[in-house]
Order: sequence, then C-alpha cells, then structure tokens
Amino acid sequence: MSGNDKQNNLGLFEGWAFGKINYILFSIGLALVIFGYIFMANGDVDSFQSLTLAPIMLFIGYIIVIPVSLVYREKR
Repeated sequence: MSGNDKQNNLGLFEGWAFGKINYILFSIGLALVIFGYIFMANGDVDSFQSLTLAPIMLFIGYIIVIPVSLVYREKR
C-alpha cells in the first residue's frame, strides 16, 4: 500500500508530460498557422504572399513545429 500512496501523491504538474519548452514551441507553431492563414486571406490571388509565403508558413507550422512540440521531452 505504501507504494501506491507515493504514486497517488504526485502533484498535478509533477507527472505532466509537457514542460515550458513544449508550450512555447506549440504557441510558435500555432502562431505560424494563424499568420499563414491571415497572409493567405489578405494577399491577392497571384501574389507572392498568398502563393508562396503562406503555404510555407502553414507547412512549417503543421508539419514541423507542432509535432516537435508534442514529442519533445527534456533530458533529466
């Protein structure tokens, strides 16, 4: 029983898998996605902004930064 008591007495954030760096990376990825959609909506149809910049920002946000923020773990 004493082994279970120690396991159950963990605080809410002591057993939490995400750290400060995970939240920072996730917010950077979310900002890239939001700004990518804003750039796509505000650019003209044939502009560099909506045809090149916005898709690159969306790709980096969705495919690189957000997954890295979910799987990153600090070494202890």
